Amino acid sequence: MEDNPVKPLPGAFRAALAVSIPVLAGYVFLGAAYGVLMRNLGYGVFWTVLMSVIVFGGTIQFVATSLLALGFQPLNAFVISAVINARHLFYGFAMLQKYAGTGWKKPFLVFWLTDETFSLLCFGEPPKGVDKGWYWFFVSALNYVYWMVGGLLGNAASGLFSFDARGIEFVMTSLFAVIVIDQWKATDNHYPALAGLAASIVCLACFGPDYFIIPAMILIVAALLIRRRHLETAEPESELAEELAEEMALEEEPRP
Repeated sequence: MEDNPVKPLPGAFRAALAVSIPVLAGYVFLGAAYGVLMRNLGYGVFWTVLMSVIVFGGTIQFVATSLLALGFQPLNAFVISAVINARHLFYGFAMLQKYAGTGWKKPFLVFWLTDETFSLLCFGEPPKGVDKGWYWFFVSALNYVYWMVGGLLGNAASGLFSFDARGIEFVMTSLFAVIVIDQWKATDNHYPALAGLAASIVCLACFGPDYFIIPAMILIVAALLIRRRHLETAEPESELAEELAEEMALEEEPRP
């Protein structure tokens, strides 16, 4: 009988829950702010949750609150949404190979992909014995639920109290910074992070804060493609070195 102490589904869910806790804090808090904004426009819990279920776009949902106040302008809404969420094209390309072979889970994984989910799944790996497909599914699903719960709570409770929400959008920036720091500590190869930082600074200086995201994404993809072969071989070499070190340590242990 095989020794498999971790059952596929419970093990994947527990691992996903543990790694997504930081996102829970950020999504519930920021989602609540979105729920408050929807309530101020006259939209109740149903429409707030429905928007999160269908759109699940984070930033674009905050922008949508302003678009709803302007009236029916579908073309304007489409253009703004396409520009704001253009970065998801780059995320999608990066995850195509990773999501291959996930079967019926793939459409959900594609739809649920956000900045924070991408950060957790692109570089993080599930514990040994945990099915990757189910791990990715549960991480993405939990983040999806966190955001909806935040919007629901904010909208439902907004009639009970009022607060100044200015600057609340910085919560997601700080959350993303924490995830990046954690990944920096977990890997020896810092080229992707440094390339992203350098490209963002250059494009911010050249194009300004309103237009730098798409050029920065293009520059980052180009930088990663240039070093693609090195990046693909760096991780296996690191794993091989760790295995060799473990074997040498076992050989050096005194035998009875």
